[in-house]
Amino acid sequence: MKTVTIKDVAARAGVSPKTVSRVINGEDHVRPEIREAVQRVVAELNYRPNAFARSLSSSRSYLLGLFIDDPVSGYAAEVQHGALLQCRERSYHLVVEPVDLKCADWQDHVRSSLASLRLDGAIVAPPICDDAELLAIFAEAEVPHVLIAPSDPPVDSGAVWMDDRAAAREMADYLLGLGHRRIGFIQGPESHSASARREEGFRAALAAAGIAVDERAVVRGDFSFRSGLELGDVLLDLPDAPSAIFACNDDMALGALITAMKRGITVPDQLSICGFDDVASSRAAWPQITTIRQPNAEMAAAAVDVLVDPAFRRNSADPAFRLMLAHAMIVRGSTGPA
Repeated sequence: MKTVTIKDVAARAGVSPKTVSRVINGEDHVRPEIREAVQRVVAELNYRPNAFARSLSSSRSYLLGLFIDDPVSGYAAEVQHGALLQCRERSYHLVVEPVDLKCADWQDHVRSSLASLRLDGAIVAPPICDDAELLAIFAEAEVPHVLIAPSDPPVDSGAVWMDDRAAAREMADYLLGLGHRRIGFIQGPESHSASARREEGFRAALAAAGIAVDERAVVRGDFSFRSGLELGDVLLDLPDAPSAIFACNDDMALGALITAMKRGITVPDQLSICGFDDVASSRAAWPQITTIRQPNAEMAAAAVDVLVDPAFRRNSADPAFRLMLAHAMIVRGSTGPA
C-alpha cells in the first residue's frame, strides 16, 4: 500500500503542503473552514505525519514527557493512558519519566532526561507537581510544563485539577444520608496535597451535620493496598468500630474490603466501604466499590492539549490554561444503610 504523504493531503484538500503542516502542528493563521477541510482529508486518507521529518523541519521534537513518582499504580495507568491517546490524536509521542524524590541524585536524572530528550513540554503528576525544586529545574531548562492536581494552581504554568474537597464532602454527605454516624477515614500520605483536601471535605461534612469526628478513627495510609489492609484492622479493632469506612483512594478501600472479608464481616450489610479515584480495581472487586470518579485520563488529555497549544508557549500565565474538571460520585454495591 502506497504511503500517504503530506503532498497527497494537500492535493486532496486543495491547499499547499505548508498549510497542511500548519493545521497538523496546531498553528495559527489558518481559516476555520480550511482547517476543517484539511482535518477531514487527514482522517479520510489516514495520514500519519513522520515525526522525525517534522522535528527536522521545525524547532520541535513532537515529544512530551510524563513525570510521575509511581508509574505502576492504578492512578498512573489512567493518567498515562489519557496522555498517550491524546498525544496520538495530536501526532505527538509520549515518554514516561519516573521521579523518586527520595533518591539522592534525582535532580541529576531529571536534568539529564531534559537535556537528552529535547521535550516540547512536560506533564507533572502529583505529588511531585508540588516540589519547588523539580519545577525550578523545568524552568531552568525552559521546558513548558502543566501540573496535574497541584496544591495551589500556579500563576506561571498550566494546571489541570478537580475539586477534591467538594468531592470528598459529597461522599461523606452520602454516607451520612445512609444513616452512618461512626465513619472511619483512611487518609492518604502527607506528601500528597489531595489527601489534605479530601480530609477537609470529610470533616466539613461531619461538622455541618453536627457530628464530632472520632480522631481514633482517622488513620494515616499511603495510598497502597497494603496500608488499606492494615488500617482496616486498626479501625475494626476500635471498641466502637465504624459502620462505614471512607478510604482516600480505591487501593486502600480495596485493602479494607479484604480485611472485612477475612473477619467474616459482610459488605455492605454490616460495613459500608467507599473509596476515591474509580480506578479499575474498584470495578473488579466484589462487591464493586462506591467511589468518586476522578477524571484522571481526561486531566492528562487536557494537559496534552495545553502543551501543544501555540498560545500556551507565548503566554503560559494565561488563566485559560488552568482548568478544573468535574468529578462524579459512583454508587456501587459496597455501601448501604447503616
